[in-house]
Amino acid sequence: MFRRTFWFTAGAAAGVWATTKVHRKLKQLTPESLAAQAANKAVDAGHRVREFALDVRAGMLQREAELGDALGLHDPVDHHELPAPRRAALDSYPPVGPNAPEHLGHRTRSDLYSHKDNRNEDH
Repeated sequence: MFRRTFWFTAGAAAGVWATTKVHRKLKQLTPESLAAQAANKAVDAGHRVREFALDVRAGMLQREAELGDALGLHDPVDHHELPAPRRAALDSYPPVGPNAPEHLGHRTRSDLYSHKDNRNEDH
């Protein structure tokens, strides 16, 4: 009699345990639960990417400082006046207006860039 009671109780406990486990799994597989899990994973991934970017930036700044020291970019510089800016070799190219060379004649920019002569005569 004691054995039967023991096995009945053990079976009932196993049934309750299995039923509880199945219900938990079913709740995890509902659309709302899956969406919440995906959102949590996306937030975690975003945090990891942000930490990685901050680490990369810190390493970049450190390396930039090392290179600046090695190249002497942080040393004091004598501030001399810069040379005057150069005048462009050709202020207006191609030359137009009354200052154009005689062999080019008096032309305007619209004459230079008109597409009258650039037509496709094949059609």
